[in-house]
Amino acid sequence: MRLTESGHSVVRVGLGARSYEIRVEAGALTGLGPLVARVVGPSAALVVTGSGPVAAYGDQAALSLGQADIRTYCMQIPRGERRKTLRWVGRICERMAEARLDRRSVVVAVGGGVVGDMAGLGAALYMRGVACVQAPTTLLAQVDASVGGKTGVNLRAGKNLIGAFHQPRAVLIDPDTLATLPLRELRAGLAEVIKHGLIRDAGYLETVKRDMRNLLARDPTALQSAIVGSCQIKAAVVEADETEQGARAVLNFGHTIGHAVETIGGYRRFRHGEAVAIGMRAACLVGEEMGITPPNVSEAVEDILRAANLPVNLPADMAPAGVIEAMGTDKKSSGGRPRFVLLREVGWAEPGFDPDVGIVRKALDRAQIV
Repeated sequence: MRLTESGHSVVRVGLGARSYEIRVEAGALTGLGPLVARVVGPSAALVVTGSGPVAAYGDQAALSLGQADIRTYCMQIPRGERRKTLRWVGRICERMAEARLDRRSVVVAVGGGVVGDMAGLGAALYMRGVACVQAPTTLLAQVDASVGGKTGVNLRAGKNLIGAFHQPRAVLIDPDTLATLPLRELRAGLAEVIKHGLIRDAGYLETVKRDMRNLLARDPTALQSAIVGSCQIKAAVVEADETEQGARAVLNFGHTIGHAVETIGGYRRFRHGEAVAIGMRAACLVGEEMGITPPNVSEAVEDILRAANLPVNLPADMAPAGVIEAMGTDKKSSGGRPRFVLLREVGWAEPGFDPDVGIVRKALDRAQIV
């Protein structure tokens, strides 16, 4: 990471020919056009954004691209995880075809994780791959979904079962967009912030815990520090294992059970970060049952999740047997058996654990106790 003379932070993701920079700067969205012109030099651009308040940021991005003399088209997709389907990715590709975008074009994703995942997958598929730039406007997307090149959509059977690795050409993060983010969404983003500290950096986690009140109050300095720190951690993991052949799976801490909770809830009941929070605490209990995670680590995880006002218990009406069944269709499972990332200590997690179903059931029973 480097701090430039103008005060913005830059985190580099080093992937050889696919390397790119994550630029974090308040008000940066107004400079999107010059950045895209410099990094991509596209023949045209399609701005994909969501509906509701985020649409204004899409308009701002389109204006900046137009001022940079880039022929620009726009498309909105409805809000919500339920819209994260191949049908809507197909509509993104149809929009590109209608606008006669070619292989030198760029897709610019302006919105949350759902927008970024679908726009990225559309860019990966159209003409077998065009450039993509991510401009995330939610905390969760800024610290996680926009970085690393994972794109995907859901099936009824599970989350992100269809997707592709398609690295962005650049990521532009404007923390000012968080001013209009609902508090529930902000808290959901903090789940991924916390996750990054838990899996790889206890010092960063301690800073997050110390700054929690300021983060919830949207203090600009605290937010920028948390965003940059998370991006640094994720960039290092992605650089070591771009396509998740081994070490990158550590980023899935809390997601094995979290994705099952989302699926059972019909992608309506819980935000992604909320489900991951439940999944992280439950994974700690799995780790305890296996003798991997010390009880004091589980307590520390629960404490910081509660400090962020995130859920930690499996809902009383969500049967552990149903959660186990849903985990069997998760893309991280092997032969229908769920695979877990577990904490050895605060700041260090390891992937690849394959616990017996009885152990998982016992942990989920404990996770359901309020």
